Amino acid sequence: MNDSWIAERMKHIDASGIRKAFDLARAMKEPINLSIGLPDFDVPEPAKAAAIAAIQGGRNAYTVTQGILELRGKLQAEVDAQYGHADRQVLITAGSSGALLLALCCVVNPGEEVIVFDPYFVMYRHLATLAGGVSVLVDTYPDFRLDASRVAALFTERTKCVVVNSPVNPTGIVATADEMRALAELCRDRGILLISDEVYRAFCYDRPFASPATWNEDVLVADSFSKTYGMTGWRLGYAHGPSRLIQEMAKLQQFSFVCATSMAQHGGVVALDQDLTAQIDAYRRKRDMVVEVLGQDFELAFPEGAFYAFPRAPWGTASEFVAEAIKQNLLIIPGNVFSQRDSHFRISYAVDDATLRRGLDLLRRLAQTPASTSA
Repeated sequence: MNDSWIAERMKHIDASGIRKAFDLARAMKEPINLSIGLPDFDVPEPAKAAAIAAIQGGRNAYTVTQGILELRGKLQAEVDAQYGHADRQVLITAGSSGALLLALCCVVNPGEEVIVFDPYFVMYRHLATLAGGVSVLVDTYPDFRLDASRVAALFTERTKCVVVNSPVNPTGIVATADEMRALAELCRDRGILLISDEVYRAFCYDRPFASPATWNEDVLVADSFSKTYGMTGWRLGYAHGPSRLIQEMAKLQQFSFVCATSMAQHGGVVALDQDLTAQIDAYRRKRDMVVEVLGQDFELAFPEGAFYAFPRAPWGTASEFVAEAIKQNLLIIPGNVFSQRDSHFRISYAVDDATLRRGLDLLRRLAQTPASTSA
């Protein structure tokens, strides 16, 4: 293999730390795995049945790039009812990651800047790199709140877009309506595209979800069926935003993903009708368990949504603390996977109660026994 075959951009794209944890979990013997943001509930049975019926009914060919009319129309009706924008279109994508990739490749020119909040979902910076852009980080420590004034201070003549995520992976923080409105209006007034990753919008436990598209008609929203309906492997997502941008994304999808998986789209039509109250209530209860147990020994910003918590390591760096946890068969992810800092670590509480309780108890023991004295 000739190394010169590899594009220069790949030197700036690391393997996902989350995927590394996934691989490590498979190598460990019965680990207590609090590392992966994978819903522990299955796809609703009616959605499964609809996908199976589509397969058996011969609906296995390519769909139109924009997505099947039944699904796209249903989502378009929801979006129109919520926002009432005159020019907002829906595009069905290969997961929200597909939507984000299409969006950034359609808007970012080489050397232009993409503003991302730190801590961030690992994909954002690498997708910006792939598009030829440069990531500019907004420091949100110590409380991880969304502060539009910090964003404004980073605007330059090269700023092309801002990527925001609420509820946040990895911190679980949910932006307030006032916080999100300030960001939406800032980007609108400065003519900067705002891209909103809303894959966890269903999982808000203490306050209503606030989308920046409420205050800014030019916001591009990426969303997904993966977390909400437990359909992570189905790779079904969607985007909605100004028609001009959606049309460019659809054009690029023709020459990349082609379309979202056909049977997943048919399952998605039915998934939209399912009641998720039980799943959301279960995660709220798990969140409360995490706060009650870890709050005794860890500095923890109160997680208001998604299914993550981001405690500060009680001793050493986060990487050192996580390394000790792994020795004890507990799999968690150091914060430097999501951040320029190595002070916190992420846990996912999207697991059964028994596994969560074991993991939390072990974390408390580790907090009280620094590595230098632990057995």
